Amino acid sequence: VETHAKALPEDELIEKIRDIHCIGIRSKTKLTRRLVIAEIVLLSRQLGDRNNEMHQGVWSKVSANCFEIRGKTLGIVGYGHIGSQLSVLAESMGMRVLFHDVVPLMPLGTSRQVNSLDELLENSDFVTLHVPETEDTKNMIGEHELNKMKKGSFLINASRGTIVHIPALAKALRSKHLGGAAVDVFPKEPAANGKFFESELQNCPNTLLTPHIGGSTEEAQKMIGVEVSQALIKFINYGTSIGAVNFPEVDLRAIKAEENSILLMRITNILADHNVDKQFSDSKGKIAYLMADISDVTPEQIQDIYRRVSETPTNIVTRVLY
Repeated sequence: VETHAKALPEDELIEKIRDIHCIGIRSKTKLTRRLVIAEIVLLSRQLGDRNNEMHQGVWSKVSANCFEIRGKTLGIVGYGHIGSQLSVLAESMGMRVLFHDVVPLMPLGTSRQVNSLDELLENSDFVTLHVPETEDTKNMIGEHELNKMKKGSFLINASRGTIVHIPALAKALRSKHLGGAAVDVFPKEPAANGKFFESELQNCPNTLLTPHIGGSTEEAQKMIGVEVSQALIKFINYGTSIGAVNFPEVDLRAIKAEENSILLMRITNILADHNVDKQFSDSKGKIAYLMADISDVTPEQIQDIYRRVSETPTNIVTRVLY
């Protein structure tokens, strides 16, 4: 293992990785998000605006449109590690929790999964986003979704900068449809510190803007290094890709050395001409198991695949699920 404390110039990096098998890189994209609860409180009391006014010599002690968060509804989009932990913290502060995820999940505490994103937006006082950046999540919060949110509600994005359509959010804030927003991530972020940042969200009312520091603590930096290194080891040794956002997620059993065996994952020639969206493969002894999700196929092609797989000499049973 060779480590470098700072980013290397491109030419030097290319030279360093020439003969290595695996590289792990650090960037401004972090996994840990510890500002969300604090931002909910800050937004509900308009502390961002009050702080700016005080620095400008303005005393503005007001209670209008300032609320307690106890009894309010928090909507969490993405109920993974961060979203689910947030729900527990929010409930401990007296909030009701709704969450939306692409798969059915077991709720923690008294949180409740809703059937659609629109349902969550329509029923939440605060909406916080915790989803990865994929083709499906880019601009998932746009003008339509913002209009679905309650008048005076609040939006928090500490996930990825492309999740929210920034011009639409700025419009919703300036029109006072939203009561405020907290944004820690942006579609385009400066590569270095300094006066390089520009956004349509600047000077929007009750809007907290932070420079992607949701995971910027010494503790978080240490833990993310440990977590990523463990993930890389599992991928190299066992092919496990759980947690990947741009690669199929597969978690196969670990192969013990004494088994004197090797696990091979491959797409057969039968499937080669089709679009395999996801594939899962495992084996135990002489029996292997393969599940594949194939898109853009006609009923005739499905029957042809079924027939060809069934006729292979090593086939035991083949089943079309749907």
